[in-house]
Amino acid sequence: MAYGTSPDAFDEYLQIAERTSRDHFTKCIHVLYYDKFLRRPTATNIQKTYELHKEKHRLPGMLENIDCMHWDWKNYPKSLHGQFKRSANKYPTLMLEVVVDQKLWIWHAYFGVPGANNNLNVLYGSLLFDDEIADIAPECPFVVNGHTYRKGYYLADGIYPAWSTFVKTFSVARDEKSLKFKRVQEAARKDIERAFGVLQGRWGIIRQPARAMQINTLKRIMYCCIILHNMILEDEGFEVNFRDMFVNPAPNIVRDWVERCDLHVRKTKELRDRKTHTDLRQDLMEHLWNNDDE
Repeated sequence: MAYGTSPDAFDEYLQIAERTSRDHFTKCIHVLYYDKFLRRPTATNIQKTYELHKEKHRLPGMLENIDCMHWDWKNYPKSLHGQFKRSANKYPTLMLEVVVDQKLWIWHAYFGVPGANNNLNVLYGSLLFDDEIADIAPECPFVVNGHTYRKGYYLADGIYPAWSTFVKTFSVARDEKSLKFKRVQEAARKDIERAFGVLQGRWGIIRQPARAMQINTLKRIMYCCIILHNMILEDEGFEVNFRDMFVNPAPNIVRDWVERCDLHVRKTKELRDRKTHTDLRQDLMEHLWNNDDE
């Protein structure tokens, strides 16, 4: 996995078959360590992330960066060429959506969407906001420019929608305030580009076109690389309190169907509130302008 060689290249030397060295290994890593190294952040983790990004990027309430990357698929079935082919790539691709903090810890990963889609299609199919909509996610309010917001936000690029949980930059800076905000936001967005570079540099198997023919095999390889990436960060001293594990509370079975539907509609409306998105970006811009430490 680190060098990207074929799984049967060293089968005689290691006395390990291809299926054991690749399929069984990645499956065991996924089963044993997924809940630990790809778990959802707790309230304690979120507060530490707030403090980290406020110190590094001067952005209070920032959770992580969100973006997608493509993995070329060389040995794809010809019947899937149309839905996986992307004009910018030589081979069809599969898409990976990740959420990364400043220390490159990957808190969320969603892989396997055909490459003909875009970031919005991946977002609508991922499980990133399922806990928010189900009202079981930890609530960690923060204050910026004298206003309190109940949930943190992710830094995103221009293709993502204007939701309350996304902060995007301005396409054109019209004054000094917007120019300063644009510079800070785009500098903080470099974290996720660094994460993609480190992930591909560390695991040669995802730096080159995929050779496996089964999508489930590619999924296990990708999740295995991400889990091992987080393992390496923990070994290098990344502070994560695994004793404080996040466990989804049981859904409230007292609610009837109508109440659950009303909750889903209300939470979805809060999540996609354009006014909160605009107000939050304006408050962040004022905060950066009034707290200029350059």
